[in-house]
Amino acid sequence: MKYKQFTKEQLEELHEEFAIFLASQQIERSEWEDIKKNKPNVAQEELNIFSDLVWDKVLDNTNYIEHFSNNTLNIFKCSENNMQRIVVKVNKEGFDLSRKDDFNWFLDHSNDKSIEYLKGQKKYDKERNLELFDLIQKGGEISKGDLFEGLLKIIQ
Repeated sequence: MKYKQFTKEQLEELHEEFAIFLASQQIERSEWEDIKKNKPNVAQEELNIFSDLVWDKVLDNTNYIEHFSNNTLNIFKCSENNMQRIVVKVNKEGFDLSRKDDFNWFLDHSNDKSIEYLKGQKKYDKERNLELFDLIQKGGEISKGDLFEGLLKIIQ
């Protein structure tokens, strides 16, 4: 398995896509029920394959990831061969970028002396999608890139 198998709840959300996947494998509903009951290892392998296919599709289309923590924001632009990163650190006591009021303060005061910006770029150490998946597993969220592109204009 390349990534992580979907939870039961996630699979329920993707039930239509999973039905199409099973049909592409020429597995009918009654046969799937039989496989789940009598061949649990085969069922797990089918779920693993489906999960990997979906994750690959999602990650192939991922261009930006954001990760918020108390006083630090890490945002990534994920191109085909490398990843750009902007780190924002706010040096204020009790500040939390994940709180709406604090985040709005940051947006309104992006040139404040308490804010540090770092920018870097690196090539992927392993397969692109695996690195993106790792960022998501660590709390990153896929985004449309508005924040990255806006901050890039500020720091250049």
